[in-house]
Amino acid sequence: MNYRHAFHAGNFADVIKHILLVRILTYLQEKPAPFRVIDSHAGAGLYDLTSDEARRGGEWASGIGRVLQARFSDEAGELIRPYLDIVRAFNPQRELTAYPGSPLIARALLRPQDSMVASELEPVARKQLIDALRRDTQARVVDLDGWKALAAFVPPKERRGLVLIDPSFEQKDEFERLAEGFSTAFGKWPTGVYLLWYPAKNRRATEALAHHVATAAATGGEGKCLRLEFSVAPQQPDGPLTSTGLLVVNPPWTLASELKVILPELERPLGQGGVSRYRLELPKS
Repeated sequence: MNYRHAFHAGNFADVIKHILLVRILTYLQEKPAPFRVIDSHAGAGLYDLTSDEARRGGEWASGIGRVLQARFSDEAGELIRPYLDIVRAFNPQRELTAYPGSPLIARALLRPQDSMVASELEPVARKQLIDALRRDTQARVVDLDGWKALAAFVPPKERRGLVLIDPSFEQKDEFERLAEGFSTAFGKWPTGVYLLWYPAKNRRATEALAHHVATAAATGGEGKCLRLEFSVAPQQPDGPLTSTGLLVVNPPWTLASELKVILPELERPLGQGGVSRYRLELPKS
């Protein structure tokens, strides 16, 4: 799978992933003790939706474009609002022209006592991320391979926080590397919250990943793994991505109940051709 994110920024997969990211960080904010965000494959940070790549892909229009226009119940709207407020902050003229990536969304939720480490190896994307963060003293951008960063930056001194593992899936062995990278980091820091993203195209690969992560979580001393998959249309073997997956290890105790409110109300705006579905479960170890 070749995944240049400039073509896909703001699509349905970003919407789902970033809503989860915001809900987790909002939960971490509830305690005064500091936390750290570790983003292993950070990307460019901010994406221009008027660029040639975004126009050619056009995926943001059926993703964040629809969600910003959708109407939600009071309960779901309150849970989704912090995410939408961050997106709107990058579009002050109300016309949707920019979409923040994970590091900028996370940065918007850091309190003065919190911090972030964002790893990005690709030179152009790293420079764009540095420019987007304006050399922020709370947000450090490092020139380091994301898989090495996972072992290098855990456990953080704060002992609280989130590790986001969101690789590009440009290599054939990326599912295996994701499983190994998580196991390495979790072995060093079993009390952290982990958010793993994957494209849900190959059922054998996704089931193997979920089983590996759930097994590691169950034997690591902390606890459960929450699995979410969201499909906007039936996935075709050689077609574009229509199903996204996320694994949350040590999820906030409120997250599953929040997602049961949020996800049904995202089916209509994100569904393509009126077809969408989701699954939310605790995978078996």
